[in-house]
Amino acid sequence: MKGRKPTIVVHGGAGKWDQNRSQPALEGVKKAAELGFEMLVKGESALDAVVEAVAFMEDAGVFNAGKGSALNIEGNVEMEASVMDGETLRAGAVGLLRDVKNPVRLARLVMEKSDHVFVVGDGAEKLARIFKVERVDAPSEHQLKRYNLYRQALLEGKYDLPKLARLIKDYPEIFSLETVGAVALDKKGNLAAATSTGGIPLKLPGRIGDSPLIGCGTYADNQSGACSATGIGEIAIRLVLAKTVCDRMASGKSAQEAVEEAIRLVNTRIAGTIKSMGLIAVNRRGEIGAAHNSANLCWAYVAPDLQEPVASLTAKILT
Repeated sequence: MKGRKPTIVVHGGAGKWDQNRSQPALEGVKKAAELGFEMLVKGESALDAVVEAVAFMEDAGVFNAGKGSALNIEGNVEMEASVMDGETLRAGAVGLLRDVKNPVRLARLVMEKSDHVFVVGDGAEKLARIFKVERVDAPSEHQLKRYNLYRQALLEGKYDLPKLARLIKDYPEIFSLETVGAVALDKKGNLAAATSTGGIPLKLPGRIGDSPLIGCGTYADNQSGACSATGIGEIAIRLVLAKTVCDRMASGKSAQEAVEEAIRLVNTRIAGTIKSMGLIAVNRRGEIGAAHNSANLCWAYVAPDLQEPVASLTAKILT
């Protein structure tokens, strides 16, 4: 596993990216990929690279994570994130965060400074205070503006409260699913993955999606690969989607074959019309994969043979 060529793939979320929002998002994923790749080239670890790439996207404000997190139905922030180290299989995750600037960094602290994997709510906030993790005032004006759009969509349902899936179908331009994530392979052959999100807009208080659940939204194992998921979290949970992708890579599938098979699994096993998902992956040889069944997947990657990051709003679309 020595002497691998460093590679990083990042995503800014599956869903529908309209023209006004897509350019800042593409710039965001390109810069995140470039930041992570520069760290890898310098010899820093895959774990360092994915955490800092995701933290950059949390700070960008154009994604549904960190500064740009969607609000729940009560108008409050409840963020979540996770990280996993493919060399040791150590992992850390946090959920129900209200004012932590970078949830992904707190997830790493859970992994490195505690005996636990997953800490939520008041316990996670207490850890943030103990480790002096940077805090922010929440929600921001931008978050409140988006919340009011979502709320207006609810009001247009008149006397009935449509299910969230129906709202997503009727208002795809505002119901963003822009979880952010990153997967990387470093020079030593170690893999890592990280994922962060504000969750589905207007979610019930206390709802936790796939992003902080190891094996569902995030997984990394040096014996197979690393994967980060984005989309409807409940789907990724039911299919243990990130681990499913890594298991496919462990069985000999390429990274691209693995993510495509996983998206086909979503399409065939999950009933209903709302099953928007996107996946990125890298295997232990540094080969990448990206696929989705949503209208768009905002993503970028950098490999040693490239002069600069490649970014796109689509990958392999499977419907």
